Amino acid sequence: MAVEKRNPDNFYQTVNFHFSVEFNLGTKEFDIRFQSVSGLDSTLETETFKEGGENRFEHVVPVRRKYGPLTLKRGLLSPEESKLTEWLKDAFDNEIVQPIETLNISLLNEEHDILMMWTVNNVWPRSWKIGELNAERGEVLIETLELNYNRLLFKGKN
Repeated sequence: MAVEKRNPDNFYQTVNFHFSVEFNLGTKEFDIRFQSVSGLDSTLETETFKEGGENRFEHVVPVRRKYGPLTLKRGLLSPEESKLTEWLKDAFDNEIVQPIETLNISLLNEEHDILMMWTVNNVWPRSWKIGELNAERGEVLIETLELNYNRLLFKGKN
């Protein structure tokens, strides 16, 4: 039986640095400029059942999915420059937590076409951290957003 080999001209090595983040909250448009995204993980919680008379093993069955927090990092923007910062200020300053229905994270190729996409649902802010202020370094001030979500959907190339 012959094994089909991939044509090297059609092979695209996936890279992790070309991506976009798109927030969807009603008619508002949100920023998509982030330097890093982490927390796209899903875990199945399990329960263990012992069967009477069976001493060699226990039955382990999946019960529900659990998702880690989504962490986004970017250079700090003021509320006047960023609708996302306004959303965060509402949550942390005014205690008005308005979940975002969907957030799309897309991995892109060199033509900016979507290679794969992750959609997270019911997104709300858990924490908002501002990096260290340090007069001895000439670095961009980074804000870190930690977001909670209750569903992660993966979509491959269509």
